[in-house]
Amino acid sequence: MFIIFLRFSDNKPKASEFMPQHNQWIQNGFDKGIFLLVGSLQDSMGGGIIAHNISRDELQQEINNDPFVKENIVTAEIIEISPAKFDERLGFIN
Repeated sequence: MFIIFLRFSDNKPKASEFMPQHNQWIQNGFDKGIFLLVGSLQDSMGGGIIAHNISRDELQQEINNDPFVKENIVTAEIIEISPAKFDERLGFIN
C-alpha cells in the first residue's frame, strides 16, 4: 500500500490548464483498481493518493504519466506502507 503526496511546485499557476488531463489520469487510476482515495492536501499544498494493488516500480511509472508531474506542476513523494494490522472493513487490502 502506498501514500503519494503531490506537492505543488513553482508551476502551480499552470494547474488549471492541465486539470482536465490530471482528472482523467486520476480516473484511470480508479478504473485500473490502483487508487483507493484521492484528495486535496489542506492549505492548497497539493494532493494525496492512497494506492494499492501495484508494485512500487509500476506505481512510479503511473505517477510519471500524471500531466501535473510531466509539467512540473507537482513533485511526487511515494511512501510505502506494509500493513500489519487493519480494521476488518479494509480486509480487501490483504
